[in-house]
Amino acid sequence: MTFKILLLITCVAWAGCVHRIQVTPLPRNASAITIPRTLQAVISPVAMEGPDHRPGIVLLEWSHLDLKQAVLRYLQQRGTFASVSFDAADLTLRVATKLTLTTRSNLYHYRIDLQAEMGEGVRPMKSYRAEHTAVGSSVRWVTASDRDPVEIALQAALEDLMRQVEADRWLYTNPPGQPPQKLSDDKPSTGA
Repeated sequence: MTFKILLLITCVAWAGCVHRIQVTPLPRNASAITIPRTLQAVISPVAMEGPDHRPGIVLLEWSHLDLKQAVLRYLQQRGTFASVSFDAADLTLRVATKLTLTTRSNLYHYRIDLQAEMGEGVRPMKSYRAEHTAVGSSVRWVTASDRDPVEIALQAALEDLMRQVEADRWLYTNPPGQPPQKLSDDKPSTGA
């Protein structure tokens, strides 16, 4: 009987040491640059590494579903594309996310690294990388001590990623099947 009680207490204590986070990163502003095409977002499960995966340390859980919904909401609210969904579209943005948790100067550091590839159909067009680190607290007592810096780092990495994509607008605004042509403000040259 004592063993069962001890086992039950251990299970409850262990379950209470898991920080299951949900994040809601939002764009700082709507995009001033628009790409009049639809976008399919394909989000891979998050890869995590760091102190939270060592025995005896508070565990951090971030579900694939939450990450997918967070990135989709962000892209929809930014307004760069005509529409963004998980369904087939004109363009496909594949995003792989890595969260690395480290400690420095007695503080936790949360680094989000986004590896993204934009494509049209099966044809890859361009790859992108964006990363950002947010500094957390010196202790991880409550879920917010993990959630808040992860959300800050993800938002900043998404901002950087989308600035890169928007800077390549000319790649994505051509009709399907036509080679990309860079939009230019140059005046047409006159023949001699």
